[in-house]
Amino acid sequence: MASPSPITFSACSSASSSSASLYSIPPDSDSVSDDSFSSAAAGFFTPLEDPAPVAEVPSVYHLSFNQDYGCFVAGLDNGFRIYNADPFKALFRRDMDSSSSPSSSSSRGGIGLVAMLFRCNVLCFVGGGTEPLYPANKVMIWDDHLSRCFGELSFRSEVRNVRIRRDKIIVVLAQKIFVYNFVDLRLVHQIETALNSKGICEVSHTSSPMVLACPGLQKGQIRIENYGSKRTKFVMAHDSRLACMSMTQDGRLLATASTKGTLVRVFNALDGSLLQEEHNNGPTCAYVAGSQVRRGADRAEIYSLAFSSDAHWLAVSSDKGTIHVFSLKVDSGSLATLTNDRSQVVAAQNPSNGLGISSLSILKGVLPKYFSSEWSVAQFRLPEGSQYLVGFGQQKNTVIIIGLNGSFYKCEFDPAKGGEMTQLEHHNYLSADNFLKPGETFTKTM
Repeated sequence: MASPSPITFSACSSASSSSASLYSIPPDSDSVSDDSFSSAAAGFFTPLEDPAPVAEVPSVYHLSFNQDYGCFVAGLDNGFRIYNADPFKALFRRDMDSSSSPSSSSSRGGIGLVAMLFRCNVLCFVGGGTEPLYPANKVMIWDDHLSRCFGELSFRSEVRNVRIRRDKIIVVLAQKIFVYNFVDLRLVHQIETALNSKGICEVSHTSSPMVLACPGLQKGQIRIENYGSKRTKFVMAHDSRLACMSMTQDGRLLATASTKGTLVRVFNALDGSLLQEEHNNGPTCAYVAGSQVRRGADRAEIYSLAFSSDAHWLAVSSDKGTIHVFSLKVDSGSLATLTNDRSQVVAAQNPSNGLGISSLSILKGVLPKYFSSEWSVAQFRLPEGSQYLVGFGQQKNTVIIIGLNGSFYKCEFDPAKGGEMTQLEHHNYLSADNFLKPGETFTKTM
């Protein structure tokens, strides 16, 4: 059967992609008070008149951070909402129905995927849920300043993910990735992948040209596209299928996890050097200028990986209900070894390869066969039963955790002592109601 390919791009309004203006959400320093106590207290008194109807809690179909973890967005069964992450604050709420999309046959406005571009007003949507606002095979490009879409990309199969840069839009299908220029939506690259139902794909955001990482053509293989050097690297990262991936904004570091969930590996995304490792059963293809850390010996589903802005820390969330933070040692701006501060790990590096990056980082024989999960520098335990994503806060040594159940946590870890993190904030973002009023828009250009 022929592989999926793009079908059309069309303008959805009189505004064209080249004339659409970009605005940005200003960073917010105001904190939000927790009204849960006063709301609960009010329930002890008999109202003198009929109470207002209780707002229906929407279903969350999609949840993601923007590129620097400064905001996060929720795709709901009736639109989308954007929040400031640190400090927590509700920013924008857009309730959408068939009036938002004349071609929609749904009375609701289910959004199954939302991609933000830092804090600007342009977003990409894909419909989702039982009553999707848009078809699952279309990427709708929305200008929130104009409250309408100005373009769409159509495909022959379901869209699994979308990534946005200031100069590119990347659309991920089950076995193919399309790269478009942002300014004119011209297709510039197509990539074949192994089955990628999760839509795994990461791109750099501060480096230009772009670095892109995605599954290769084999199970457990990653493909790294460096658009500056025009080089493609294939790396056998895991024995099992890829489950999760994260890249630093500059495109220098790449973290991956497999469906086993016991191992996270960190790679030099720019160099691509291979290190051969010997096992009792013979040689196997090993790691790229990188190292590994075991979350634990038991299987787990890794939900998210996140690098801190300085690439000193790596955070991991999984279905085990515990957030782990690992230490990433960086030597003079070069890539080095992911270690545990409590273990006696010795890293040896060979001279620089001219990119300012060590070609090989080798863990010398003091590592146990398995890393214990308690060897992470810091941990935070969450209620099981929901999917959580993790990012880093604007304050030093803080992490932000968001869940599909509506939960928001901000925690702080001690980089010297480690151990359990301290909870600083906890909110239900679905209950927040102090969004900007209708007519209020972004206030400064990007």
